Amino acid sequence: MIAVLLILIPLLTGLATFFLKNEKTVRFWALLSSLGTLAVAAIALTVQKDSSLSEFHGEWMQTLGSSFSLGLDGMSQMLCLLNALAYPLVIIATWNSKYFRPHQFFALMLLAQAGMMGVFLATDALLFYFCWELALIPMYFLCSQWGGEKRIAVTFKFFIYTFLGSLLMLIGIIYVQSLTPDHSFSLNSFYMAKLTPDQQSVAFWLFLAAFAIKMPIFPLHTWQPDTYEQSPTATTMILSGVMVKMGVFGLLRWLLPVMPVPSVTMGNYVTCFAIIGMIYASLIAIRQNDLKRLVAYSSIAHIGLMCAAVFSLTESGMQGVMLQMFNHGINIIGLWIVVEITEREYGTRKISELGGLAQKAPGMAILLVIVALANIALPLTNAFPGEFLMFNGVFNSYRSNFGIWFTVFAGLSIILAAVYTLNMIRNVFYGNTNAITEKAVDIRFNEKLALGIIVAIIFVLGVYPQLMLNITSDISEHILKAVKGTANSGAVH
Repeated sequence: MIAVLLILIPLLTGLATFFLKNEKTVRFWALLSSLGTLAVAAIALTVQKDSSLSEFHGEWMQTLGSSFSLGLDGMSQMLCLLNALAYPLVIIATWNSKYFRPHQFFALMLLAQAGMMGVFLATDALLFYFCWELALIPMYFLCSQWGGEKRIAVTFKFFIYTFLGSLLMLIGIIYVQSLTPDHSFSLNSFYMAKLTPDQQSVAFWLFLAAFAIKMPIFPLHTWQPDTYEQSPTATTMILSGVMVKMGVFGLLRWLLPVMPVPSVTMGNYVTCFAIIGMIYASLIAIRQNDLKRLVAYSSIAHIGLMCAAVFSLTESGMQGVMLQMFNHGINIIGLWIVVEITEREYGTRKISELGGLAQKAPGMAILLVIVALANIALPLTNAFPGEFLMFNGVFNSYRSNFGIWFTVFAGLSIILAAVYTLNMIRNVFYGNTNAITEKAVDIRFNEKLALGIIVAIIFVLGVYPQLMLNITSDISEHILKAVKGTANSGAVH
C-alpha cells in the first residue's frame, strides 16, 4: 500500500491542481502534496521486509500478461526518497518565482513526480514503460510552455531523442516478453527468461539506447545542455536532480540482470564512451560563460562516472553508484537553486557579468561554496564516499584489463571539475562588484532554508554515508550475483 501512495498522492493532487486558480493556493497545495509524499517516502524506508506494505499487485491487462505490480527494495526506496525530497526543496527555493498559469505549471510538475515514482517502483515491464512515458510528457509541456526564447526547437529535439529511445525500449520489452516462460511482463519473468547470448545482445542494445539517452551518455547527450538552458529552472532541477537517474536505475534494474552476458562482453565499450563523455563535458564546462550550461555539462560528467561504475560489475562500484545517485541529485539541485536566484535577482546568467556577490550576499556565497565543493567531491562532503567507491570499482573492473586506464582517464574529470567549479566561484562571488551586483542583497529566508537543508544532508552523508549504504547493500549484491553467476557459467536465466 505504501508503494501505491507514493504514486497516488502526486497523481491525484496534480490532477486537482488544474482546477485551482489562486497562485498562493496553488503553491501551498503543491508544497503540501510534496510534503505528504516525502512523509510516505520516509515511512517507506522502514517497510522493506513487510511485503504487505512494500508490494502491491493488481489486475491490469491480464490478456497481455501485464499486471499493476509495484515493489520497494533498497534501490527504489532510495530513489523514491530522492524524488520526494527534491520537490519540497524546489518549491520552497522557487517560492518567489513567477509563472503564468501557475496552476498548470505545478500540476504538470506533480504529474511528472508521479511518473518518476512509477518508474522506480514498477515490477512489471509494461507498467515501467507506461510510467517512463508518464514522466516524459509533463516535462515536454513544461519545457515548451514555460521555457526560454528557443524553447520550441530545443523541446522538439528533447522529445525526438527521448521518444526514439522509449520506442526502442518498448521494442526490447516486447521482444524479451515473447521469450519469457509464461509470456509475462513481470520483473521475475524477465529475470527467468532463457535468452541465448545472441538474443540478450539484441535486447541489450535496445534497452541501452533508451537508458543512455536518458542519462545521457556521449554521444547521445546533445539534447541535454540546450534543454537545461531553455527550461524553467524549477523544471531543470527535477530533470537533472531526479529524472536522469531513471536511466541509471534502468541499467541496474532491467539491463544487467536480464542481459548479463552482453553486460560483461560489451561493458568496456560502454565504459569507453562514458569516460570520453566525462572528459569532453568537463572541457566544455571550463569554456562556459553561462551558469546553466556549466552546471549542465557538469552533470553529464558525473553521470558518465556512474555509468562506468555500473559496468565495472564490482560491489564497490555498484554501492558507489547507488549512493551517488542520491548525492548527485541533492548537490545538483543546490547548484540550480543558486542559478535560479542569480538569474531572477540580477537578470543574467553570464559569469562575466557577475562578481563580488560575496560582499553583498554572504549567506548565499557560504552555502554555494559548500554545495560547489561537494560537487567536486571534497572529503567530508557527501559526494566523496560515492566517488571513492566508484573509482575503486572502476579500477577493479570485473573481467577487464583496462581498469587502471579507465581510472586514470576518468580521474582527469576530477581535476577538470575543480578547475571549472573554482573558476565559477571566483568569478561570480569574489573580486569587485559591478553595476549589476552593486545593489545586490542577501537571499531570502526560504532560499536559505532550502540550501541549508541541502548543506545539512551534504555533511551528514559525507561523515556517515553508511546511512544510505545500509539501504542499498542487499540489492547491489543481488544484481552482481545474477550477472556474474550467469556470465561465469556461460548459461542464461
